[in-house]
Amino acid sequence: MTDPARLPAADALTFRWSSLARLGERPAEEGTGGELRRELADFQVEELPLYLPAGEGEHLMIHLRKEGHTTGHLLRELARQLRVKDRDIGSAGQKDRHAVTTQWVSVPAAAEKRLPHFALPGVEVLEAGRHTGKLGLGHLRGNRFRVEVRGAPGTAEQAAARLRELEAQGIPNYFGPQRFGLGGINAAEGVRVLRGESNLSDPRLRRFLVSALQSSVFNAYLSRRLERGLFAALLPGDRAKKHSSGGEFWVDSPAESERAARGEVSALGNLFGKKSQPLREEGGLLEQEALAALDLTPADFSTPLAGLRGDTRLTRIYFLEAPQLSPTPDGYTVQFALPRGSFATAVLRELMGGEVDTLPLPGEKEA
Repeated sequence: MTDPARLPAADALTFRWSSLARLGERPAEEGTGGELRRELADFQVEELPLYLPAGEGEHLMIHLRKEGHTTGHLLRELARQLRVKDRDIGSAGQKDRHAVTTQWVSVPAAAEKRLPHFALPGVEVLEAGRHTGKLGLGHLRGNRFRVEVRGAPGTAEQAAARLRELEAQGIPNYFGPQRFGLGGINAAEGVRVLRGESNLSDPRLRRFLVSALQSSVFNAYLSRRLERGLFAALLPGDRAKKHSSGGEFWVDSPAESERAARGEVSALGNLFGKKSQPLREEGGLLEQEALAALDLTPADFSTPLAGLRGDTRLTRIYFLEAPQLSPTPDGYTVQFALPRGSFATAVLRELMGGEVDTLPLPGEKEA
């Protein structure tokens, strides 16, 4: 059973980019600097679907563009106006409120006749088509981002050089600040759930907060790999994944590091839950160190209070297509595509340095 006295203090779990190592041992502040999201259109996200409408079936896939709305609010409005049940609406994932985003959703085909009457300020229906199944969570290939960095004149060449490094060496697959909420405190709230101190009754919200704690442990583990020069290497006892096929395997030979150096395979990190398998041997020692720094153990995530099965996540990812960068009078525009579940801010942090896109606590002034 979890011992509340030895779970971590909130400060140790507050998200800060400065506490996480960078590719190539760069200092935390080194980069172009600049400002994000001065306008909504400065941050654009295009969902890359895993499949397109088949043209027939009992479901209707709808392609939407939105700005200023959470995906949750959009789905609730669709349910209300199209007169369908919330549980019958499908989406591949959440999209940022503070951006211009496109994504696919699905509804029962019977709602098709009401779609022309759907109206919500800031939302546009781009196209729709019949499909054989409901769109499921994670049913996307990735996301394409187009980001305007302002307040950084004359830095485009520096940013382009760093982008080439990321393209060649891979991107540290950190969870970004959006994962940790206002003030970066979601992981600390997850500790309160594990301690049995939370008054929250919604099981989905409780799982969400504990999953932020999972993410904090993963970030701490990945940071240690970067600090030790193990980003493009593998240790005995690591678990790894092939980038070409997605196959996973336990590492039992030092020779596997040669494949990692070529970018063919990368280490996985645990998102701890009741079904997780801790890493072994040398890989396990590094994982234990990351957990101990936060005063946690795998057992803390296997209790009924945690409510999570567990998963793994790649420590290194690659762009899905060649990134592009162009100078502007006030900075630069960068476009890149990432696999599903990866954060644009993990790339932007490597370009800009500093505390990129972190959200202040309520009442604090946003920089």
